[in-house]
Amino acid sequence: MSVAKVTISIDENLVHKVDHLVKSHIFASRSQAVQVAVEEKIARLEKRRLAEECAKLNIAEEQSLADEGLAAEAAEWPTY
Repeated sequence: MSVAKVTISIDENLVHKVDHLVKSHIFASRSQAVQVAVEEKIARLEKRRLAEECAKLNIAEEQSLADEGLAAEAAEWPTY
């Protein structure tokens, strides 16, 4: 994985908290702490977006489409 160096400004109190996590060996470095935090935030945002898009679906319509698809394939299923 390639990495890019960036410069950011962070509230001083937050820097102290990050430094404490590094000193406690929770993270190997400030960079790792910030990278993990950004990755987790992006993952939460993406998950929230997926949930928002799913909420737009019409449950009855989706169920109808699923039932229609199952009915069309039922003849192909083996008999048990």
